[in-house]
Amino acid sequence: MIDKKITDDIGILILEDPPQNYLQKPEFIPVPELREWIEGNHLKALIISGSGRHFSGGAKLDSIFAMAEVREPMEDRMEKGKELLDYLQDLDIPVAAAISGVCFGGGMEIALACHMRICSENALFAFPETNLGLMPGLGGTFRLGERLSLQDSLKMILGGDMINAEEALLLKVVDTVVKNEEPLAYTLHFLRKITIDRPLKIINYVMRALKNSKRLPAEESMREETRMFCDLARIESNRRKTKTQ
Repeated sequence: MIDKKITDDIGILILEDPPQNYLQKPEFIPVPELREWIEGNHLKALIISGSGRHFSGGAKLDSIFAMAEVREPMEDRMEKGKELLDYLQDLDIPVAAAISGVCFGGGMEIALACHMRICSENALFAFPETNLGLMPGLGGTFRLGERLSLQDSLKMILGGDMINAEEALLLKVVDTVVKNEEPLAYTLHFLRKITIDRPLKIINYVMRALKNSKRLPAEESMREETRMFCDLARIESNRRKTKTQ
């Protein structure tokens, strides 16, 4: 289950199945529902967190093997989960994971799809799938491989090693470590600070430009940056003219 809240134009998605907040299915919230909620409320940022002490222990084994046995192809269900994580990663607003306690398997794949990860001192990270006869299946190998060396990725995925918050920060799996009771509050404060006085269009353009810098050739990325700058300049010029009339 998912609980949705809004504070100061910042949406909060809470994974709601305590204590471990296991994922019942790969697509933990349908993309059309999430898109309607974000766009309908003109959200400026999004936080994903877990209910209670933990972020998420990932998928339940029973649900994985039950999904493998039903007539509907398992690949279709997994693709929907990957489409959701791709949608989160492609959003033109900041998306942050506020992580406490365990962040395992599918839970870690969700966190890696976010633009930033803030965790508590007691947070633990792992891809335990290979210990269970499986492997990450929602883009975890790709997203972890983007951040870690091949050796560290193999150690974590094939070795099934668990790392703590300090190690995760050193490896740049997370961006910030805060006190145990503070991940959600810290994340909300940080996102509020960078978005509260900013029009949504500026947030969208900055996010798009930063993503372009990693995805597009340099010349094309900078050309798009200039185009967006000029668009914002025209909007601001018109706003100032209207204000003085």
